[in-house]
Amino acid sequence: MQYKQNLLKENKKELLEELTDRYNNSNFIESDPISIPHKFELKEDIEIAGFLTAILSWGQRKQIISQAEKLMQLLDYAPFDFVKNFVKSDIKRINKFYYRTFQGADLVFFIRVLKHIYCHAGGLEHVFTKAYNETKLLSSALVDLFYLFDVIPHEKRSMKHIACIQKGSSAKRLNMFLRWMVRKDNKGVDFGLWNDIPASALYIPLDVHSGRTAREFEILSRASNDWKAVLELTKNLREFDPVDPVKYDFALFGFSNDKNI
Repeated sequence: MQYKQNLLKENKKELLEELTDRYNNSNFIESDPISIPHKFELKEDIEIAGFLTAILSWGQRKQIISQAEKLMQLLDYAPFDFVKNFVKSDIKRINKFYYRTFQGADLVFFIRVLKHIYCHAGGLEHVFTKAYNETKLLSSALVDLFYLFDVIPHEKRSMKHIACIQKGSSAKRLNMFLRWMVRKDNKGVDFGLWNDIPASALYIPLDVHSGRTAREFEILSRASNDWKAVLELTKNLREFDPVDPVKYDFALFGFSNDKNI
């Protein structure tokens, strides 16, 4: 802890850059949920595997990866093919899946929404890009996605698994998914598959770890890890790098979890 405190006295931008370089590399993949979409090559498989894995990403990373792997097995390691050809008879097979509060009924709902998105709405990239282009704010895309989910028939409980920033959610999992899809880091971690949304538009995937580090760095003053905190922290990170502010997610998360510091 004393070493951390001493480091914080140094130039914050230089330290953030150093920590980003330390953690934003291929060694990061194996122990992170992003390892699941990295198992695929087809763009749509990466998107769907990434989206579903991100939705499951709360709790211990080992458990997240283990359960996401089980989910990919249920989808025959062909998530796009499974989604676009999903029929009622498939429900029995996937209805047995669960991870913490994400139950089989929730998975069925998410698969149905994804089928609608890919068969009738142009795919996940089109959904996010269309909404972004209308306002040049990714927050609009997050709102639109929530309402897209809400119009598909579902159990009331299932909507708690899709973030609503209008109710103050930090949307950590969706912002993490967007980081995966949008950032082109040339380090082999984030995919950079989507070309029409700039990395400068991304929001920080704020959680308890990155929030704690950001407050240690005194670049986040808000006490709650909510949407207002996301806006505050992202704004401050853009001052360090206006082109790719969310690259510092690696630094904030890694610094919080690295027991060697």
